[in-house]
Amino acid sequence: MTSTVDPISLPQRAASNDTEIDREALANLLVEIARNVDPDYRARLDGVPTADPRMETLRQLLVGREISELSRVTHLLDEPEQLASAVGGVLPSAAARAPHAQLGEALAPAVERAVQRSIQKSPRTLTDILYPVFLPAIRKSIGEKIDQTFQSLNETLRHIFTWHGLKWRLEAWRTGASFSEVVLKHSLVYRVEHVFLINRNSGLLIAHVTADNATSEDPQLISSMLSAIQDFVKDSFNEKEQSGLDTIRFGELRLWSEVGPFATLVAVIRGNPPEELHEIFRDLLLRIHDECSQALEQFDGDSSQLVGVETLLQTCVELKQEDSNQGFPWLVVAAVLLVLIPAGGWFLLSWQSGQRWQAYVSRLSTQPGIIVAEQKVHDGQFYIAGLRDPLAADPQALLSGTQVDPARVHSQWQFYQSLEPEFVLKRLTASLAPPDSVRLSIVNDRIVAEGEAPDTWIDRARAAARQLSAGGPVFDISKVRDVSPEARAAEHWQAYVSRLEAQPGIIVAQQRARGGHFYIAGLRDPLAADPQSLLSGTKVDPARVHSQWQFYQSLDPKFVLKRLTASLTPPKSVRLSIVEDRIVAEGEAPDTWIDRARAAARQLSAGGPVFDISKVRDVSPEARAAEHWQTYVSRLEAQPGIIVAQQRARGGHFYISGLRDPQAADPQALLSGTGVDPARVHSQWQFYQSLDPKFVLKRLVASLAPPKSVRLMTIQDRIVAVGEAPAAWINRARVASQQLSADGLSLDISELRESTPQELTHLRDAIQAVDIFFDSGKAVPGPEQLPVLDKLANQLKELAKDAREAGVTAQFMLTGHSDATGRETAKVSISAARAETVRALLKKRGVDPELLLVRGAGTFEPAEAEDSRTGSSANRRVSVTVNFH
Repeated sequence: MTSTVDPISLPQRAASNDTEIDREALANLLVEIARNVDPDYRARLDGVPTADPRMETLRQLLVGREISELSRVTHLLDEPEQLASAVGGVLPSAAARAPHAQLGEALAPAVERAVQRSIQKSPRTLTDILYPVFLPAIRKSIGEKIDQTFQSLNETLRHIFTWHGLKWRLEAWRTGASFSEVVLKHSLVYRVEHVFLINRNSGLLIAHVTADNATSEDPQLISSMLSAIQDFVKDSFNEKEQSGLDTIRFGELRLWSEVGPFATLVAVIRGNPPEELHEIFRDLLLRIHDECSQALEQFDGDSSQLVGVETLLQTCVELKQEDSNQGFPWLVVAAVLLVLIPAGGWFLLSWQSGQRWQAYVSRLSTQPGIIVAEQKVHDGQFYIAGLRDPLAADPQALLSGTQVDPARVHSQWQFYQSLEPEFVLKRLTASLAPPDSVRLSIVNDRIVAEGEAPDTWIDRARAAARQLSAGGPVFDISKVRDVSPEARAAEHWQAYVSRLEAQPGIIVAQQRARGGHFYIAGLRDPLAADPQSLLSGTKVDPARVHSQWQFYQSLDPKFVLKRLTASLTPPKSVRLSIVEDRIVAEGEAPDTWIDRARAAARQLSAGGPVFDISKVRDVSPEARAAEHWQTYVSRLEAQPGIIVAQQRARGGHFYISGLRDPQAADPQALLSGTGVDPARVHSQWQFYQSLDPKFVLKRLVASLAPPKSVRLMTIQDRIVAVGEAPAAWINRARVASQQLSADGLSLDISELRESTPQELTHLRDAIQAVDIFFDSGKAVPGPEQLPVLDKLANQLKELAKDAREAGVTAQFMLTGHSDATGRETAKVSISAARAETVRALLKKRGVDPELLLVRGAGTFEPAEAEDSRTGSSANRRVSVTVNFH
């Protein structure tokens, strides 16, 4: 049976991009398959091979892509490098989509083995990883242990020798505890009054608990202030982010801070707490993070998820240690007094007896002629031994009045001769028996004899002086006059000789006395006094004096002055005088007399006085002209900008040359009033530029042409520019300053201010018109102020950028203000906290914190009066002030 199959017509459409099957070929193949299925055609296919190639074509069309992918995957599995690359491409996404528990269980063994092998292979790598994490904790733990040790040592040493220390040592012996533990138990009195839990990122207060009878201000305000202080310290001293302020002490209050991953615990403690409290606070903070880690990380001001935190914090404020007021131990005190009173009485009596004996020994030691060699007290008896001069005081008699029992004193004295001046004086008086005209006395540890005595007694006294012991006082008999006639005559002769030796112009070469006659010889200036006339009044018989004098010229200034006056005959206008052993001539004289005086000065003997005629002026016309010329030259040399290189006078004419600044004075004009004839002056000047600051200032003004807002002036050889100028002019001035520095001068432009560009002025005014407002008692602005902060941050960044491009630096002062509510100190504190909060918020918005300055003004700079309708709310603000440098 033959069936007719109509050709299959398929709609014509383009092959899709996501398949590689040729649909037209597939349609033709299906038609052929349908025809083969017909029974009429089956007989014709008996000779057809079993493997029909058209079936292979069909397989390629239907599953060719899958076969190709399977082949590629098989090849990929056979190549380890390509397989590793393929798996690495999909492994991160697969790990991200896998369940965490199953992934952890699957990876744990492999990761443990890898970490173990890595540590065994390179332990230093693990050390470098863990070093930044564990080292601060270890350092802090060691520091706390050291502080704890020193605290225990200090308290132990402070109480070790006190009554409390004795009582606590008995308690330690009774209880078996260490003495340091008992000391810390009683001496460290403290109480935890407040505990704050503060979010690290936002500075918001999470929880706060207070002990009974403890007072404080707004907890949120305190939290904001603590966060602001932390940020201020980190920004000021460039501290690392993980570090923080551990301890703050104010009087009896201490603030201890413990920092966690998401929150900071701050405890306010009154008194002297032990260092072990750090460990308690740290354990509590760790427990809070373990129980509420997710809520702390996502904290945004809502404390509903952290209800149990205040219960945990309540355990901290219960920590305290009060001073134990025990009753006074009267029984112990009475027993101690019963023992101490008799012992004290015996000690007092012994001490008084010893003091009396020491007073007696001191009294003996101060007595002249007594030397205490040894003294001691034994069994209530007193023993003393030493040396005693027979003329000294009796030691037994000195016992009276000392209240020392003489029967208990045993003394042993050896006699000796003391060299004390008073004892030597007594012995000399007894041995020499001086006459009534001689008086012996002690002067400066010397024995001095004064008066008149015969030569026989003087000889005896002289022999006694030689026999005195070495080291003793000297016996001076030089003031005892010999009263014999020969001695009187010799004394008068010596007075005459001394009188001659004091006369100027007389030199005594030799003098002697023999056989009742006196002989003298020497030199005498004819102008000196007559030696014979000087004999009158000396009681020397002139008939017994034989003198022989040789004339000479004395170099004494008085005699030289007389000879010069006689030989030179100075005019009345000249005066000769003696000044410090020099002969000085002063006044006016003709040149002829000056020449004679100069010749006389050269002829003076060497070693004599100098004849100085430099102060005598030559009154001749040539000398006057030369004097006027020198005055003119000195006047020129004193002028700034004029340098005299050479000057001379010749043939009645004057010649001068040198350098002159064009701005200096005219040398020709300076001739007036000098008495120099201008027609006789020949000058030659070379122009140059003087470095005198006055001339340099004139040239700078001419070259720089400073604007009216700039003033150039000279201060201590420096040229200083003051005022305001454009940047271009300041650059020109800076170049001129560098050029002047090479010449050793200085142009100071440090006080110049650059004119602020107009665009910066507009932006500055816009920024200074912005205020950030706060709710009453709050240090953090409300949500409605966030758009204002965003806009302000953008303006600050734009102004800082424009200022840098204009060559200036912009700085922004954030000033916090408050209303009149509350105490004055609290108002200043909250105003500073508001400024610090705005600074932190602007820093988070990308403003450079180094450009932001803060201060708290309190209520001293109100925007409006407090009694107005909006006064309080307008004054709770932070204002911005812009400064350019």
